[in-house]
Amino acid sequence: MTDSGSTPLDCTLDASARLEAVLMTTDRPISDRRLAEAAGLSAGDPVGELVASLNEIYESSGRVFRVVRVASGWQVMTLPEAAPVLLRLLDQRKQATLSPAAMETLSIIAYRQPVLRAEIEAIRGVACGEVLRGLLDRRLVRIAGRAEEVGRPILYGTTRDFLQVFGLAGIDDLPEVEGLQRGGSRSKRKAAPVADSAEDAVSSEDSDADPRENEVATT
Repeated sequence: MTDSGSTPLDCTLDASARLEAVLMTTDRPISDRRLAEAAGLSAGDPVGELVASLNEIYESSGRVFRVVRVASGWQVMTLPEAAPVLLRLLDQRKQATLSPAAMETLSIIAYRQPVLRAEIEAIRGVACGEVLRGLLDRRLVRIAGRAEEVGRPILYGTTRDFLQVFGLAGIDDLPEVEGLQRGGSRSKRKAAPVADSAEDAVSSEDSDADPRENEVATT
């Protein structure tokens, strides 16, 4: 196998089989370009069509997995019907260990991003500093910028890891949830880029006597 895909592969497998081999050995979503290079595909072997062909084979043979779009890439994932079986074995998966408070906070951020900490706390009715820090540590939430307002409050959003953990191709795949309006956050204002690190940004929120004063003042 070559690293550029420009040299023919010394392999007797057809394009679909090579594509399947790559997909079966990666534990993260892989983009069309990287997938085509790794499998040694030619211009006449479109990734999308080969994936569709593989999924037809899996469905007709009763397999419990499919190749699906996840976080702008392709990944082999099991069908939802297999979840009860897998949960017995994979009880340490990230989403299974998130506390109710973390799930509530993550849901608010996912649906209303980019969102201010004050807006999250207004919806939940409780402080969420420690919960936010935990979500940042687990790379499910990121610092999306700072609102161009008085005090430049921090804006939060979700990450590619969030999409991967929950098996989503993008934020638009989030299901409709009563009480969580998609978008519509007051923090949909223009956001300035963050120059400091995520850790420093969180620390700056917690460093004052009341780390939410600036955010509350802008709402």
